[in-house]
Amino acid sequence: MDKYAIIVAGGSGTRMGAAVPKQFLLLDGEPLIMRTLRAFDEFSKIILVLPRDHIGYWRQLCHEYGFCLPHEIVPGGSERFYSVKNALDILKGNGLVAIHDGVRPFVDKSVIGKACEVAMKFHAAVPVVPIVDSLRKLPDGGKASFSVNRKGMFAVQTPQVFDLQMLKAAYECEWSAGFTDDASVFEASGNKVELSEGSRFNFKITTAEDLQLAEALINAKIVF
Repeated sequence: MDKYAIIVAGGSGTRMGAAVPKQFLLLDGEPLIMRTLRAFDEFSKIILVLPRDHIGYWRQLCHEYGFCLPHEIVPGGSERFYSVKNALDILKGNGLVAIHDGVRPFVDKSVIGKACEVAMKFHAAVPVVPIVDSLRKLPDGGKASFSVNRKGMFAVQTPQVFDLQMLKAAYECEWSAGFTDDASVFEASGNKVELSEGSRFNFKITTAEDLQLAEALINAKIVF
């Protein structure tokens, strides 16, 4: 079965406070998005979604760092929904498509493999990890928070893996502010999503502290 990967790196990374988008920041001596892409080197096709204004910069980085992994570049849209749709529009045929956040560089092949196995059986898989912290909710406009039972609660990760044609059909809908990820788009079309096993190390690098933690994990040889 053909497997396709869509790596979404269309954001500006304003929370990082850096001069360049976070996907281009150095991690272990190279732009972190390169580490992310390598995790999918066994897939039939890799599509990288980037801000249109940064495509030339990315090509320059590939030349500078000798990055030769074959991939196709697609410009991102105004919302993540449109970025993924732009990538889906160039995929033909059947198989599985894995959609992954470009700034989750520590995804390992076991997480990817488990999600693909579940998606082959159930058409859709989302890797998750159980919530271990206590939870509290502050209602909109409310002044008092209250405890939320964490039992059965999970943190969602990527790659989210789907039957390609089913996801393409789901993305024919209109954009909604309620679409927080690809699974929510898939479910809006009446489809069901199964869970697969994620990893604590498969975190999203959003802040400068996240990047420092990532470097520390590499230096301690906890991740490779």
